[in-house]
Parts: sequence; C-alpha cells; structure tokens
Amino acid sequence: MSATIHPSAVVEAGASLGDDVEIGPFCHVGPDVSLGNGVKLLSHAVVWGHTSIGERTRIFPFASIGHEPQDLKYKGEKTTLEIGNDCVIREGVTMNPGTAGDNGRTVIGDRCVFLANAHVAHDCVLGNNIIFSNGVMVAGHCKIDDNAILGGGAGVHQFCRIGRNAFVGGMAGVESDVIPFGVALGNRAYLGGLNIVGMKRAGMERSEIHAARAAFKQIFSGEVPIQEAVSSLSDDLMQSPAVTAIAQFVKAGAERALCTPRSKDDLG
Repeated sequence: MSATIHPSAVVEAGASLGDDVEIGPFCHVGPDVSLGNGVKLLSHAVVWGHTSIGERTRIFPFASIGHEPQDLKYKGEKTTLEIGNDCVIREGVTMNPGTAGDNGRTVIGDRCVFLANAHVAHDCVLGNNIIFSNGVMVAGHCKIDDNAILGGGAGVHQFCRIGRNAFVGGMAGVESDVIPFGVALGNRAYLGGLNIVGMKRAGMERSEIHAARAAFKQIFSGEVPIQEAVSSLSDDLMQSPAVTAIAQFVKAGAERALCTPRSKDDLG
C-alpha cells in the first residue's frame, strides 16, 4: 500500500517513503529523508537531513530527528543519521546526524526505545534493544552496546562507552566507561556492582553469572592495576562469554577511564 499523508503534513520532493508509511498532522519530512515500510509519524514530528528510518519505527509528537548536529565545528557537511527497525521515539526526542570530525554517521540499531525528551548527539553509535528513559542526555561520539538501559535524567559525557546489558541509574552523571553488565550509579557515576537482574532476564545461566561476579571482584579489587587484573583472569573464567565480553571491553579501552566501585562494599 502507498503512504498515507495527512493534508496538513509537508513532505518535501525527493523524500523516499516505503509502503504503509503513515504521516500524521503537521509533520514535516525533508527531501533527503528515507522512511522504511510501515514507519509512522504520529503528528508534529520533524524528520530532516540525510536521515534513514527503518521499518515500523514510530515517532511521536514534537520529536526532532536529523537536524544539523549541535557542534560548533559543523559547517554543513553531508552527514547521516541511520535509525533501525521497530524503534519507538517518544515525544520531544532529539537525534542528530554525525560530523566530519568523526565518521560522519550517527547510528541507532533495531528495537530501541527512547522515552520523552531523550537526546542522542552527533556521531553516537547505539546497538539493538537499548532503552533511554525520560530525559536521558548522551553527548557526541558515545558508543552504547546492545541491551543497555539508561535511567531517567542520566547524562553521558562525550566519547563514553557503555557495554552491553549495562544499567545506568536515574540522574547518574557518567564521565567514564561502564563495563558490560555493570551498574553505574550517582553523579559522578561509580560502579555499583553487576546488573544481576538484567543478566537473569537475559536468560543467562547461574554459572555464567557466578563467573562474571568472580571476574568483577578480581578486576576491581584494587590489588593490582585493572589492565593487569584482566590479563590475569584464569582460563576457566575466560571460558564464560560474559567474562570474555568484560575483558575485551576493558582491553579495547585501555587508554580510557572506567567507572569503578567506590569501596569494597560495591564488589558484592
């Protein structure tokens, strides 16, 4: 079926609309926008720039998607915003394309949910099944891996990495990387343990969770530097995919600071 466009909406010439697209009242779609099959813009939503939106994604009123990045170095270069399939983008959400100073792309995976007034800045790369609660603010160049959850009002500093299945608590101020399965709490954020609830919900076996906890305690015990602690993890622990994910994340960001526990009480 062809797209359904409300008479009050403006769709610029050149925009690409897939089958069954619905564009509601007072929406504005730019000339370089591509909307996949089944995309729905409910009302008063704006999609601009070189933006592509995957199938069945829904965008709610007053969202601003794809306008130029909030970066004073941006001079009008052709950069892109790519949003995956089956995402939910609620009221007042803002998402910006990339900049020439990075790879020129902001990328958002499939089945992500962005609640009201969340912000994704330029050059961020987000995986799949990520949840931003209301008012989450993520600065430029951040990388957030699959299944991460960010609580309401959390702020993430530019260039930070948040590992898969991590949980960032409400109102947290994250200025350092958060390991996979980690729980980041407070302002400035510290590592408050592992996301055991999330690991169970993800269907992880008890043995895998125990291995991750043992590795977590060894890495952040403070007895040796973190990189050295990761390198000394036993072969038995490294057989766990969760432990391997944590170790690879830490090694990949060897030059970056990590969120760490405040005290041994946070080691669990």
